[in-house]
Amino acid sequence: MSTRPTAHLSAGLQDARERPPSRPGELRSTGFGTTAFDGLAVPGSSTRPGQISAFDVCHVGVVLRALLFVHGLLLVGVLFAASTWSDCVTLFAFGAGSALPAVLLWLLVLCGGKKLFVGLPLPAQWTAVIGLGALCGAAGSLLAWMPLAGRAAVPGWLGPAAAGGAIAAMLFQWLRLRALATLPAETTARLAELQSRIRPHFLFNTLNSALTLVRLDPARAEGVLEDLAELFRVAISDSVESVSLADEIELAQRYLAIEQIRFGDRLRVTWELDADASVARVPPLLLQPLVENAVRHGIEPADEGGWIRVRTRVKLGRALIAISNSVPAASAAARPGNGMALRNVRERLRLMHDVAGQFGTRLEHDAYRVQIMVPLPS
Repeated sequence: MSTRPTAHLSAGLQDARERPPSRPGELRSTGFGTTAFDGLAVPGSSTRPGQISAFDVCHVGVVLRALLFVHGLLLVGVLFAASTWSDCVTLFAFGAGSALPAVLLWLLVLCGGKKLFVGLPLPAQWTAVIGLGALCGAAGSLLAWMPLAGRAAVPGWLGPAAAGGAIAAMLFQWLRLRALATLPAETTARLAELQSRIRPHFLFNTLNSALTLVRLDPARAEGVLEDLAELFRVAISDSVESVSLADEIELAQRYLAIEQIRFGDRLRVTWELDADASVARVPPLLLQPLVENAVRHGIEPADEGGWIRVRTRVKLGRALIAISNSVPAASAAARPGNGMALRNVRERLRLMHDVAGQFGTRLEHDAYRVQIMVPLPS
């Protein structure tokens, strides 16, 4: 456990000056105090960094929903075809034995060939997806028949292939609609997150601290300004879909190093970091609003200050991130928040990891705890 001192990176201000003003998919200034997104293409055609694609199927939530849809469709068909409950169970069991491997194989190929499929024109994407569905349907039927080899005739391939192609078309249309639906949600969450994070009072306090240090400790003042420049560089210019947890930790450390100048001994920060968890991928600008909330609602209202603890570790093959802070003794002194930062974090985690990511908060006696779990890259 250690408390990180103020970070000093000499390249921070130079990077902030030399970075191009905008790139496709970045937030850019419109010149009237507003922001806009550059270059958002329609999913189903070529995509750009930070954009959801119709071929983003490498998520547990997508797999579960696809399986439920296909098996629900199968059950409806069986109920129409079967005359008795016994026939219904038999037909559904055989159909499920064909559908399960077919759907999983289809999703696996889409996941593995995402870069190839995304680069195709839309008509070619439809052709490839439906053709792959037909092949997977025929292959699934054959796999279901193999345990019955010698006791049942080889099934025909035309029916399973036609069914596989039709279901693949329905699933692909759902994936395209899902990708289109996430674009406005992602944009809204991104804008709201930036607005909630870059608060004027933080900039004002930081500049005041730097001005004071210029006379007392110029080297430390330079470090504060470099940390501030890095925070704003990431806030304004970052456009990637995900970053490593290590990068997010570094950004949170920069923010708390700045606040340490202002609060001094009133702010006590502890870092318990697991290097194995640092490779996890998370949405950019995820942790900084959470540590800012901890400062604003846990440290600032308390005359005696308080503590913040940031902990990461690996648990059951996933990365666990926990941010805890002390709660002021007099709850009335705490400034009520609107919960916007927490809602944004939860929404951005859902957009990136679906059901594989978890977010929770709870009040434990004299401490407030935020816990996040995300999958580790395979």
